Amino acid sequence: MQKKKILVLSDHPLSPSGVGTQTKYFIEALLKTDRYQFICLGGAVKHNDYTPVMVEGWNQDFRIIPVDNYGNPEIIRSILQKEKPDLLWFMTDPRFYDWLWEIENEVRSYIPMVYYHVWDNFPVPMFNKIWYDSTDAVVSISKVTNEIVKTASPDSYAGRIPHAVNSSVFYKFKESADIARVKDIKTQIINTSKEFTSPDKKVFFWNNRNARRKQSGTLIWWFKEWLDKVGHDKATLLMHTDARDPHGQDLPHLIEHLGIQDGQVLLSTNKVSPQELAAFYNAADFTINISDAEGFGLATLESLSCGTPIIVNMTGGLQEQVTDGQNWFGWGAVAASKSIIGSLQVPYIYEDRMGKDQFEKMMNKALKCSKKAYNNMSELGMQHIETNYNFEDFEKSWVTKIDEIMEENGSWDTRKNYARWELKEIA
Repeated sequence: MQKKKILVLSDHPLSPSGVGTQTKYFIEALLKTDRYQFICLGGAVKHNDYTPVMVEGWNQDFRIIPVDNYGNPEIIRSILQKEKPDLLWFMTDPRFYDWLWEIENEVRSYIPMVYYHVWDNFPVPMFNKIWYDSTDAVVSISKVTNEIVKTASPDSYAGRIPHAVNSSVFYKFKESADIARVKDIKTQIINTSKEFTSPDKKVFFWNNRNARRKQSGTLIWWFKEWLDKVGHDKATLLMHTDARDPHGQDLPHLIEHLGIQDGQVLLSTNKVSPQELAAFYNAADFTINISDAEGFGLATLESLSCGTPIIVNMTGGLQEQVTDGQNWFGWGAVAASKSIIGSLQVPYIYEDRMGKDQFEKMMNKALKCSKKAYNNMSELGMQHIETNYNFEDFEKSWVTKIDEIMEENGSWDTRKNYARWELKEIA
């Protein structure tokens, strides 16, 4: 049987971003069936070389074409003509693809378009309806997004498939060698400070992109003010991120400006393997995510899978991770305020804002958390991830969904259920 060819538009699947990681997971899930091939436009990263590459181990079945941003109409037209793919799958914020819907007719005349949707802000963005309606299937990433798509465009709604975490990489270390390595990492973090040392010092971990909505600068500021109240020997914050991101802040400058010295806030800026990242999660006592808007927050899944409880702002996908409605796997703060932001392209969305007082209350809870309560949250969190966000279910769900979409809508040679629209003169 000839393999079906899928064109992918998303973050580069070998990049460390949450979107890139989930794109890779999606591709690998379908590759395992030996029924699909992938041409992936690797966007959202800086490229030194634009030569197409074949991913090791997959040859022609997994090719990546490096592009700036997320591509453009000319690239799509060229691939359609040359490769004749059977389906277009794309992911992340629809604002990045407004040009794609401008050529919808050129694409959907031949193949279905499938959007893995991470846009999840309230109020329900009806201005996105034209985009949703111009897509054959919209698969939602979170419960919030699910309700938005069902409301805005019920005809394109195609169900929910949440992110998954690779538990063969992200898990609570139990082997003696791994435990020793984690102990060494934690000791190095704690002892970075020469003045403020304590064997009971808590390690808080933040693993995010240094972008405005992630509130990296706010976190440093609040953390410093919290230490001023509880004592600078009580905790250290380790931030794994780009220290100077054009879409974020100059974190070293901010740390210096706030007078934070002697290892109270540490920056981890080198690229690390997923295995090394798992060691960071294991070394931390808690992870933190106070983002104003979060499509899902893959780092929180990774943290819970490693048995490390989380402190989050209850927005987007984060709110379904910190609790299952009955049990809590850390602490979440309901937004203290909402801010309406927008642009000509996006007229309005809400951003959920956590308050400093809420942050300090959760940090105090973490500081005073008993070993019994901590172990309970840790164990329940790992069970939550295994039950609801496991890799096996993610793979099965996507294989089933793609098969259903192709059965209903056809592919390059068998396209159906799409009426090409044309401009008509009105008398």
